[in-house]
Amino acid sequence: MSNMQSTLGARVGRNVVVVGTQWGDEGKGKVVDWLTDHAQGVVRFQGGHNAGHTLVINGRKTALQLIPSGVMRPGVACYIGNGVVVDPAHLLTEIDRIEALGVDVRSRLFLSESCPLILPFHVETDRAREQRRENSGSGKIGTTGKGIGPAYEDKVARRALRVQDLKHPARFEAKLRELLELHNAELTGVLGAAALDPAPILDAALRAAERIQPLMADVGYRLHQAHAAGHNLLFEGAQGTLLDIDHGTYPYVTSSNCVAGNAAAGSGVGPGMLHYILGITKAYTTRVGGGPFPTELNIDEPGSVGHHFSTVGQERGTVTGRARRCGWLDAAALKRSIIINGVSGLCITKLDVLDGLSEIRICTGYTLHGRSIDVLPLDADDIAACVPQYEVLPGWSESTAGLTNWEQLPADARRYLQRIEQLIGAPIDMVSTGPDRVHTILLRHPFRP
Repeated sequence: MSNMQSTLGARVGRNVVVVGTQWGDEGKGKVVDWLTDHAQGVVRFQGGHNAGHTLVINGRKTALQLIPSGVMRPGVACYIGNGVVVDPAHLLTEIDRIEALGVDVRSRLFLSESCPLILPFHVETDRAREQRRENSGSGKIGTTGKGIGPAYEDKVARRALRVQDLKHPARFEAKLRELLELHNAELTGVLGAAALDPAPILDAALRAAERIQPLMADVGYRLHQAHAAGHNLLFEGAQGTLLDIDHGTYPYVTSSNCVAGNAAAGSGVGPGMLHYILGITKAYTTRVGGGPFPTELNIDEPGSVGHHFSTVGQERGTVTGRARRCGWLDAAALKRSIIINGVSGLCITKLDVLDGLSEIRICTGYTLHGRSIDVLPLDADDIAACVPQYEVLPGWSESTAGLTNWEQLPADARRYLQRIEQLIGAPIDMVSTGPDRVHTILLRHPFRP
């Protein structure tokens, strides 16, 4: 047999991309953890420790921010791709916290040398800018204040300090002093904040470098090798499509591309290696931070639907602890996400939160300046002016919590899910009925062609 025939006969891995299709917080962490049972590697490809994925395994809750969710599965390789911005201090703290639970992290965590670093001056700039927005009356964007945006700015401006610079102390120091001079000029001259001293920043970074160097890797090439060896890979997005820097509700967005296409650019593989796109969607809609939200409900009125979503759904941000804004499912917004990501199938999460509601509404489109539209507009001012158009469906009184079979669902719950499919033009392949990894209904497995 020729080498070509041998190669063609070899098993080729199947790769799945998991992306949020709303404004983040859709429950991606649980789904990634569940799917990792069929994968040999999990890859984070964008964002930073502004992401928060909460896993519940055997009743124990674990919050992850930077390390891929697959870390809770023994033996699974975890990759942080070049599209991620990394705070060295946070990374090491998170490693220590997870290893304190008895989980081996460092022997199977691979960090791209090309990741831009988040340093203390990025954090100070981020927070000072947000405070300035509030003081000026223009309103906060709602950043997490963790330095994500300023770090991405330095990357795009081609002046970032990257993970690979930690291997070269003299080079690191020279670049740090030059970069800090620029940030201090903004902090003191524009934002009215104090200048930062380079010495403690340098000392902390070089101490972190000793522990980080063993994790450094050529992640893109490692993923190529894993794929060639027949391994299944899972690409884990952070935030959600409607927070994407290009396709979201700009300027109320994050600083990276959250869409499925960035799984390739943010990890160093070709787009042909992305075989299935799984979109994660709550059975209702939530949002953290500022920006337009057409289906938003009042979460502060006891007894209201918004209050029900907020309290029953325990809707608080994993990273910030802020109360999430809540509203009905917006199928018109979801439809745009389906298009942008090329979603192969959906996973609907938190279906059980709808239990007990007498009726359920779905936003099917909007009225905007007197005309009807069936997909979310691109302009934030237009989105703010949208009047949602609702379709009302009957609710159900039975509990769906913990169900694992489609036939066990109440008939009206099944009709609700089927109507979502009709409105968005994509199949629902999974349904999550609770926080634990076993609380899942599987209709079509993403890793099985």
